[in-house]
Amino acid sequence: MRGLVACWRVVRLMVHLLHGLMVVALRFPTLAPTQQQARVQAWSLALLRHAGIRLVVQGQPAVQGPVMLVANHISWLDIPVLHAARYCRFISKSDVQGWPLIGALATAAGTLYIERSSRRDAMRMVRAMQKSLEDGEVLAVFPEGTTGDGRALLPFHANLLQAALEAQAPVQPVGLRFVERATGEVCFYPSYQGDETLVGSVWRTLSCPAIDAVVHFGCPELAGERDRRAWAQHLHQVVDALRKG
Repeated sequence: MRGLVACWRVVRLMVHLLHGLMVVALRFPTLAPTQQQARVQAWSLALLRHAGIRLVVQGQPAVQGPVMLVANHISWLDIPVLHAARYCRFISKSDVQGWPLIGALATAAGTLYIERSSRRDAMRMVRAMQKSLEDGEVLAVFPEGTTGDGRALLPFHANLLQAALEAQAPVQPVGLRFVERATGEVCFYPSYQGDETLVGSVWRTLSCPAIDAVVHFGCPELAGERDRRAWAQHLHQVVDALRKG
């Protein structure tokens, strides 16, 4: 039975991805930025629905920028989950731009790309993020730098916080978790880490019972007198508490 449900969800997701590409190609050039952002948020909500996932938002997302969202990273679902809760521009590794289907959709959603192995490109990205914040935009980063298993929070890299410091912009901590709807227990089906294949993680997620994606927004905060490392350590503690509910 679960296999049939998963197959049906796969079909719906593929149709949804293709529809998204069609909208990006044909409609996005004629839409204002605010209209594009609304489309991205609505498309992300529909993606979760097709995957059998319900969005639950706790706390209050920032109404407007400038603000940088700082969240834990569990799954390939984290980006559409955050987009569904509050439109934002993500910072992503550069090779995502070349991925079939996903790259085109990520670019249309306003993703900023960074070549992580290049120190010069990292500096360029900080300047680009600073300008984006100064323009009043909402950015989102995963300072762990990779996905974890959802059980323990990995250390935060402080580099990307430099843009918020330079722009004197607030950071809003965000805790993500997936919960089995029937039991209320934390669900690890959507996790994606280590040597696991993306296909395997997607199939396991689509095969599982109904789950909720919980997005817990904390209070926006400025750095104050803290440098980026001290700020990252503090945000790590806050996000860890938020993701646990």
